[in-house]
Amino acid sequence: MAVKILRQKPLSLAEKVYLPQVVAGMRITLKHMFARAQTLQYPEQRPEIPPGYRGVPTLVKDPNGREKCVSCQLCEFVCPPKAIRITPGSVPEGSGRDHVEKAPKAFDIDMLRCIYCGLCQEVCPEEAIFLQNQFSMSGYSRSEMVNDKGRLYEAGGTLPDRHFKWDKKRAAEEAHSPHA
Repeated sequence: MAVKILRQKPLSLAEKVYLPQVVAGMRITLKHMFARAQTLQYPEQRPEIPPGYRGVPTLVKDPNGREKCVSCQLCEFVCPPKAIRITPGSVPEGSGRDHVEKAPKAFDIDMLRCIYCGLCQEVCPEEAIFLQNQFSMSGYSRSEMVNDKGRLYEAGGTLPDRHFKWDKKRAAEEAHSPHA
């Protein structure tokens, strides 16, 4: 096997002293040095949030104030860092949610593990989990960074429903039931 020796092209004087690179770096530095400062007085002033921003995941209720989550656990299964933990429970009789088989007994999101990917929102068939525009979360301990069901509903609130899926199904069931 033959060995081929390659000769390197000799460097010019400018390349040896890195003069073009130094001038390019100084040009960028001078441009930023004389530009107007863009300082915000945080937290009174907040930066503009771009469209499509993925922030803190929260749970939302339907316009009637009912839980939208039916504890299907798809968000838990699809979560890459396994930040979501759901404990399924039964729906109490006479709660107005007889159309749902189960509801979450416990729903926790560990915000220290969450990577804000948005897969939980995309996979949710009930549109019960949404990513809010909130970008700053803090806590003094690890336990404060785990959002439980109550905290998730408090942060998410109520969102208008575009489909009213369960109301339509309930109306159809009542129309076809022999008691009507």
